[in-house]
Amino acid sequence: MASEADTRANYIDPALRAADWQPSNIIREHYFTDGRKMAGGVRGRRCFVDYLLHKDNRYLAVVEAKKESDHPTKGLQQAIDYANKLRVRFVYSSNGKQTYEFDLETGKGDYIEFYPTPAELEKRYAGETTDLSQELRNVPFHLEGAMQPRYYQELAVHAATDAIGQGKSRILLTLATGTGKTFIAFQIVHKVFQARWNRNQPGSRRPRVLFLADRNILADQAINTFNPYEKDLIKINGEEVRKRNGVVPTNAHIFFAIYQAIAERENIDGYYKAYPKDFFDLVLIDECHRGAANEAGSWRAILDHFSSAVHLGLTATPKRTDNVDTYEYFGQPAYVYSLKDGINDGFLTPYRVKRVRTNLDELVLTKDDVIVEGESGQDLYQVEDYDRKIIVDERTELVAKAILQNINPLEKTIVFCENQNHALTMRDMINKYKAVKDPHYCVRVTSDEGKVGRELLEKFQDNDKDIPTIITSSQMLTTGVDARNVRNVVLDRTIGSMVEFKQIVGRGTRVFDGKDYFTIVDFRGATNNFYDEEWDGEPEAPEPGGTREPTPPPYTPEPPEGGDRPEPEPGEPRPRLKVKLGKHRELKVIDIETRYIDENGKPLTIQEFVERLIQQLPGLFTSVDELREIWSDPDLREQLLAKLVQAGFDKEQLSTLRRMFEADDCDMFDLLAFLAFEQPMATRKSRAEAVRANNAFFDQYQQKKAKQFLHFVLNRYEQTGVTELARERLPALIELSGLGTTKDASMAFGGKPAQLLAAFKQLQHQLYHVS
Repeated sequence: MASEADTRANYIDPALRAADWQPSNIIREHYFTDGRKMAGGVRGRRCFVDYLLHKDNRYLAVVEAKKESDHPTKGLQQAIDYANKLRVRFVYSSNGKQTYEFDLETGKGDYIEFYPTPAELEKRYAGETTDLSQELRNVPFHLEGAMQPRYYQELAVHAATDAIGQGKSRILLTLATGTGKTFIAFQIVHKVFQARWNRNQPGSRRPRVLFLADRNILADQAINTFNPYEKDLIKINGEEVRKRNGVVPTNAHIFFAIYQAIAERENIDGYYKAYPKDFFDLVLIDECHRGAANEAGSWRAILDHFSSAVHLGLTATPKRTDNVDTYEYFGQPAYVYSLKDGINDGFLTPYRVKRVRTNLDELVLTKDDVIVEGESGQDLYQVEDYDRKIIVDERTELVAKAILQNINPLEKTIVFCENQNHALTMRDMINKYKAVKDPHYCVRVTSDEGKVGRELLEKFQDNDKDIPTIITSSQMLTTGVDARNVRNVVLDRTIGSMVEFKQIVGRGTRVFDGKDYFTIVDFRGATNNFYDEEWDGEPEAPEPGGTREPTPPPYTPEPPEGGDRPEPEPGEPRPRLKVKLGKHRELKVIDIETRYIDENGKPLTIQEFVERLIQQLPGLFTSVDELREIWSDPDLREQLLAKLVQAGFDKEQLSTLRRMFEADDCDMFDLLAFLAFEQPMATRKSRAEAVRANNAFFDQYQQKKAKQFLHFVLNRYEQTGVTELARERLPALIELSGLGTTKDASMAFGGKPAQLLAAFKQLQHQLYHVS
């Protein structure tokens, strides 16, 4: 029977050649994602197209091949989904006998006799690209070594340069944290440099570019990315201006600045005013949601001064609130790549949620509690009141102990606290109960720490160093800090802003070898934001006629690290009430709920998780007897577990589920049989004892060593579980049992390794068939 490969070779390839498609315009079997990360280093299915047709650095069409016996449009919907991801307008699906063309712009399709030529197809995109846009597209990316841009990075760069080529002066790129916004910014600058684009006379000179950030650490990370243009860049700050006797630097092409360093301050005129208004051709605003569009903010004064330049905003989280509307300033994003996309594509790390509740989440003060400072203004304090209205060190101590109990000792962890003092207390409490002796195991990193804090942060970001392991902070680490091996993000602060919540979650999403997921440990219900409609979607515009403040408060971001001013603390003023709880209070964690995340980024309740699993099981086995046969064979069992992983249920999740059903002493087989067929669950101990009582099974082996080995395996299974029964565990089990090598053990079973393996499998058959 003709296969899909036959369709490609015998029909599609000749048809494309007849339409003048050259090999240089065709990418075959194109994988453009890595596949969602899953436990144990496993990856989900990668996005793949049979053919990707392109010309002049633009993707033009996707071609889906089906075998001759299939309907020609059988795979059309998936091809359309992939074409959408790749920003491709035309999709073709063919079984060789018929070819179907679908236009994503019109939403219509029909059968065609011949493929369009490259020129014909490119002409259909006319109007989307100007001569300048095409010139910028044609400038190759600046890549070192084997580096290649990810598909969304390439699309984001082209979207920005197309907008520049179309003469747009305000451009917004929205990409999830950890997806390489600075790399994208660098490639855009590289292209306009090489094309000698500028606002006045394109081609006459290289542009002058200002890269604006609001934190030194963000500006310094960007400077490192722009290192290939090291001779062309300079940082504008007080030190640089002083070196030049009060004159701002002008002898460069790429200028980096944190806005606080060049804005107006008390008794100091802003350095930005020393530049002519038309000095810069392009202004890049990193994390532009943090105030660039605020009419009352200091960023805005700088942008207004350089209003003739193209303003390109970069953010993971556009704001659409009354006083900062990112879209009102920049317009709709030229390109969007969401956190959900990044996780499902495998370029970002998935997460799970641990919601921790304590018996202090609601606090009613009693006569035994001692007011150390201030006076109580209310009868009941809720979890969001801690460290805002009331300070209770015993609660922070309880949280610190719970943090240590819910993370592995050397997992990089960031703890977000309510304010700087809370971060100090949290650090001290963690250090009180830690098991690791190093004095820098847990440190506070906030702007108050200055240079020392920055040095500790650099060590934390070093993936080759274990120490510091835990960082406590409040605001300083919410954005832009690139620490790829963060395994836990702890929330012990109330987060009312969706923008801030997205930024904090982004601290854990960066990909690192061996990091299958990261854990959000939430003590204050902040993860309820996951259920908000705004989560990982486009923020809605403010309602027309809404309550816009006549004079919106100016944006006050964190000052430069090491600056004179303290970090602004969110929320209400410093709490005046400090309480020491009565000695008879029992302080405890009352509930830890683990929630896994679906493909849309929503945490699943246990009921939802179980329902999804139950829906998947009929496609994997149809009866309890079939499940028993699969589970009895170590090879078939591993295949089943692999299918469960692909369906979104890895071993770690299934183990968690078993704990939730109070089935820790049972086999995973029993849990699956219970969920799928309501079979009663048996313990591993009862299964092992049933086999031990089956003398006929053991009597078939003559040698005492053989029987001892099988009893040893049974004991390991009873203690540890089904992982001991995997085929790859056999050599280790032989060694642990004292039988020596595999060859030595084989002698006890008749002299051949195959006989040893057969006995190992037969033991497993007994476990699941003998009741």
